[in-house]
Amino acid sequence: MVELIERIDPRAVATRLEEVRGRIAAACARADRDPAEVDVLVATKYLVADQVPLLADAGVRIAGENRVQSLVEKVALPGAERLRWEFIGHLQSRKVPDVLPHVSRIHSVCSDSVLARLERHRDLARPELDVLIEVNVSGEDAKSGIAPDALDDVIARCPVPVAGLMTMPPAASTPEDSRRWFAMLRDLAAVRDLRVLSMGTTQDFEVAVEEGATVVRLGSVLLR
Repeated sequence: MVELIERIDPRAVATRLEEVRGRIAAACARADRDPAEVDVLVATKYLVADQVPLLADAGVRIAGENRVQSLVEKVALPGAERLRWEFIGHLQSRKVPDVLPHVSRIHSVCSDSVLARLERHRDLARPELDVLIEVNVSGEDAKSGIAPDALDDVIARCPVPVAGLMTMPPAASTPEDSRRWFAMLRDLAAVRDLRVLSMGTTQDFEVAVEEGATVVRLGSVLLR
């Protein structure tokens, strides 16, 4: 079981964030990209709720939560409104109404039932809401996400704007092992003129940036 992070020092987080941005800038240089194209989303799954407002003090702009109950708790805290909130976990269709009032983006749309609930409850959504379609680029049975050949149909039926795509590659022994999956997601987005690519976590975000990530989802590299 992963241990919860009970206390953070905003100054230390700010220092780590600056180091991460330096690593992103270096990856962008290798790929001939502008570092301004890449957003850092801080995953709050293992961060105790009362520490969340301190992220804004550290210069964090975007927070992502995996669990609906934790999202609702954390966004209600004084100071949490200084962060842009996004939902990054697996979304059960019955939880869609609970998520919509609180987030600017959902990273994990990948089922007909979620599409139906988005349609039914779109009046609850924030005006700026957009979504990312989660794609199972590797075809692993245990992975969430739609198959690449279903992508056009899902985009066409999505009742809210689709900004881009998201993926989680298979477990890998080295970051380089994930490169082909990131490249595949980039290509799927490019032919559909989708601008947002949410891919890359603490262990492989530099490779993801080299392959076109515009959002990297980071936790332990910043908070521990």
